[in-house]
Amino acid sequence: MMKNYIYILFLFFGLGMGMTTGYAQMNSSTTTVPASDGIVDLSIFPNPVSTGKIYITTKENLTKNIEIYDVLGKKILATSLFGKELNISKLTAGIYILKIKEGNNSATRKLVVK
Repeated sequence: MMKNYIYILFLFFGLGMGMTTGYAQMNSSTTTVPASDGIVDLSIFPNPVSTGKIYITTKENLTKNIEIYDVLGKKILATSLFGKELNISKLTAGIYILKIKEGNNSATRKLVVK
């Protein structure tokens, strides 16, 4: 069991180290990712979310495969997104990992649900 907690800590520290303050500011409600990070102009908003819906946009605007994991690594949601709006109203308040795949590119972000 302790081994799982260590993996989770590495996951959060790895995600935290991958974000730079120039692109993800603490008080910003929109996260924009640079082109070198995989998905060009990835924007996820609002984050933190309290409305039950998030909007995911990219430059290419292709179909996106979305997976949401809880902090223990359990897959909570897996879906394909054809537009911009993703309904997450069934998620309880907490911190989640959002994995997005668009074409051959992928990105992982933290999602906070209030």
